[in-house]
Amino acid sequence: MRFCQSCGMPMEEKNDFGTNQDGTLNEEYCQFCFEDGDFCEMMTMEEMIEHCLEYLDEFNEDAEMRMSESEARLKMTEFFPTLKRWRGVSGELN
Repeated sequence: MRFCQSCGMPMEEKNDFGTNQDGTLNEEYCQFCFEDGDFCEMMTMEEMIEHCLEYLDEFNEDAEMRMSESEARLKMTEFFPTLKRWRGVSGELN
């Protein structure tokens, strides 16, 4: 399974993937993060984590094991620096 290299969303279906400038699918980033060859929003990794936390209830509906907000924040804080968009980033907008 592939994960968006910006928000960590699992990408399984064709419509999960973002698009390149030429309209082809981008296999690294999801449709919510990447469109027409560019990021939909410029934000810091910390802002992305806060944005993703807005969808925690939706995530928990489909998850076998529910997470609290603090547990999810900790997991994302550990996971996001491994994603392409955030590797080596220290607070700057990406």
